[in-house]
Amino acid sequence: MGGGATPMRTGGIFMTAAKKRTLNMTEGRLFYKVLLFVLPLMVTNLLQTFYNAADMMIVGLSSEADAVGAIGTTSSFINLVLNTFIGFSVGANVVVAQRLGAKERDATSRSVHTSLVVSVLFGAIGGAAGFLFARPILAGMGAEGRLLDLATLYTRIYFAGAPFLSLSNYLISIFRAKGDTKTPLYILTGSGLLNVLLNLFFVLAAGLSVEGVALATLIANAASAALLLLKLSHDEGPCRFSLKALCLDRKAFGSIVRIGLPAAIQGSLFSISNILIASSILQVNNALAPAGSKFAPVVKGNAAAQSLEGFAYTAQNSVYHAAITFTSQNVGAKKYRRVWRVMLCCYALTFCVSSLFSGVIYALLPPLLALYDVVPGESESLAAIAYQTALTRSFYMLVFNCFVAFMDTGCGVVRGLGRSLTSTVVSLIGACGLRVAWILTVFRARPTLDVLYVSYPISWGLVALAQFLCAAIILFRHTRESAL
Repeated sequence: MGGGATPMRTGGIFMTAAKKRTLNMTEGRLFYKVLLFVLPLMVTNLLQTFYNAADMMIVGLSSEADAVGAIGTTSSFINLVLNTFIGFSVGANVVVAQRLGAKERDATSRSVHTSLVVSVLFGAIGGAAGFLFARPILAGMGAEGRLLDLATLYTRIYFAGAPFLSLSNYLISIFRAKGDTKTPLYILTGSGLLNVLLNLFFVLAAGLSVEGVALATLIANAASAALLLLKLSHDEGPCRFSLKALCLDRKAFGSIVRIGLPAAIQGSLFSISNILIASSILQVNNALAPAGSKFAPVVKGNAAAQSLEGFAYTAQNSVYHAAITFTSQNVGAKKYRRVWRVMLCCYALTFCVSSLFSGVIYALLPPLLALYDVVPGESESLAAIAYQTALTRSFYMLVFNCFVAFMDTGCGVVRGLGRSLTSTVVSLIGACGLRVAWILTVFRARPTLDVLYVSYPISWGLVALAQFLCAAIILFRHTRESAL
């Protein structure tokens, strides 16, 4: 009796712990459960953003004066490729969450294993594309000389690790779909610390620059993918990973593509508009900085401000993922009245989060910018140009940050309702189309940073309103149909 009791007790404890990590999103106190979902995810996002910011801070300690600007220049192109091929993880999140909400165990398992096959396949394709086209696209954006060489080197090493990054993103989506945001928090915290330590080693001890930071990121992504996969292989529910169960289920693949493709297209086209903006920033830089300058001041100031904005954006982005997951599970359970509450809860929460983080960052802007070696300098010096660029960008991005928070939350609800294409069309017309038209007309007539940056809050506000109306209309129809 005594010998047989121990395994049962151990198993019971394990099952209890597993249940605690998995939220029941279709029943019980909603706001409390949204907070339980959002807070670990928010910490995860903030830690990842901190580690990315640490990349730029540490590389700024190297002997390369253009290292910070080089990494900042690559972000739009990297996001273009990653959003195109890894954006399908949104589809994986929605499909797995809906299957869990409908309590379809076998369908959930097939969706999980299909998602993992898709992640490696798309990650490899995206990595190859990014590696091959890095230099011509960065040159086409206006990067030149040493800045172009450094940006190309960083980008190619980064994309060599794209399959690991893709697998990590899909695994995180699966954990989120079942309500577990703590596991990614613990694992990504560890891999992020590894990233920082490797940064310090490669840059300070080995004397490398952007290539050292890129290598550190590649190794850290590989470690996080391996640990997340190992953790999922010990899951006790339908999401458990098994090498033998890997498949490309036609129905699951079709659903992932149907939901994920619009999100991927939206992300890639947003990145294209950001590439145009990055190109415009290089245009302003070349107009303000003399040829042969020690570094590109506008590029550096823009990169530093953009890195700081990332803290506010990733904090509120956790609410976007909560909107997708909670909406998807309740749609799977056909609890449309609860979805109304999910939507209102997420809008209120994202407003609080965006206001808090953007307000704190804006208030502490001078000392925070100094961490990136962006400080006030003598009038018309390179340092002064970089500092003023950072201040100008931060004003438009942080003061009006709640607009993008509302935009993303509405987008999450619409996607969770299974109408990802609708969300994409709205975003592309209202944001990407407007920004491109703005650059080709207004900015061309008056090429200043203020004119360039103001296009962001204008597009955010318009899309936020449109996404909210779409979510309300779609949800009203579902609620009425379910009542009949």
